[in-house]
Amino acid sequence: MSHKIETIRIVDLETGYRSGSRTTVITRSVSASLYSGELTCLLGPNGAGKSTLLKTLTAFLPPIKGEIFIDNKPLSDYSDAELSKVIGVVLTEKLNLNNMSVEELVGLGRSPYTGFWGHMNGNDRQIVAEAISLVGIGNLSGRMIQTLSDGERQKVMIAKALAQETPVIFLDEPTAFLDYPSKVEIMLLLQRLAREKDKTVFLSTHDLELALQIADKIWLLDKLHGVTIGTPEDLALEGEMSRYFHRDGVVFDRERGLFKICHKMDRVVRLIGEGPRFNMVKKALARQGIEADSNLSNEIIIEVYGDSYNINGRLVKSIGSLLDAVKELI
Repeated sequence: MSHKIETIRIVDLETGYRSGSRTTVITRSVSASLYSGELTCLLGPNGAGKSTLLKTLTAFLPPIKGEIFIDNKPLSDYSDAELSKVIGVVLTEKLNLNNMSVEELVGLGRSPYTGFWGHMNGNDRQIVAEAISLVGIGNLSGRMIQTLSDGERQKVMIAKALAQETPVIFLDEPTAFLDYPSKVEIMLLLQRLAREKDKTVFLSTHDLELALQIADKIWLLDKLHGVTIGTPEDLALEGEMSRYFHRDGVVFDRERGLFKICHKMDRVVRLIGEGPRFNMVKKALARQGIEADSNLSNEIIIEVYGDSYNINGRLVKSIGSLLDAVKELI
């Protein structure tokens, strides 16, 4: 693995909007770095300023204050043409790209290099083919964009950013509108591209659980505390995850490094057993507000061994039937 390189440095950044003489500051005093070979996820509640920060880092909005350096050069010193060879951006919005094939769209990633007329040479076509292969969409290359699923379309946009051959890729909510397996697939793809191609990948997301399991670094953003940065594990152990995402009924499990729903328990049963089925029964009972433990003393006794469930001597075939039986007794 190559030594990581600081690709972006942010110094005392303030983001927001200017309208005439009025200035609205959204985030303050952000100082941080992004590195090659790392996937970094930006997390925060709605209204915290994630989109504003991302737009500022990608030069869609000017900073209110502070500096952004890319390869030690101020962002403000880059021309549009220079910036297109340094930063690739994948947005959430669905662009109207009907009547264009996958290969043609990915080929647009070469536009910073092909000039006004966009004529690709053999090298450009090879780069496009490699980007399509890396993302795993070779079977889609001849398809029209309007025939793709949301997940397939997102892969095509990532391939376009790869064909652009920039050291940095920014993505705005890349897993929005996708089903869960597609979300996982996209996040693992971005993680692999960061590592194998030594890219700096930075994305905003609401998919907290996925980010905690896949990201190399997390940026936690809110208006009160600004930005807190660290590995998912460090942020968990330091209590930052609990602080940023505290809600009634939700607790952060520091041992597992994930959030879980905290059910209100108002009934108890004695649960005896072991293994995956035992754990699933305990989870199902908790969802019903029933605390279950082998050490509890109670007239309702549930035993889970092998693939059978026994409640007060009565065998039932499924967890659903077990819950019905418990409800009859409580």
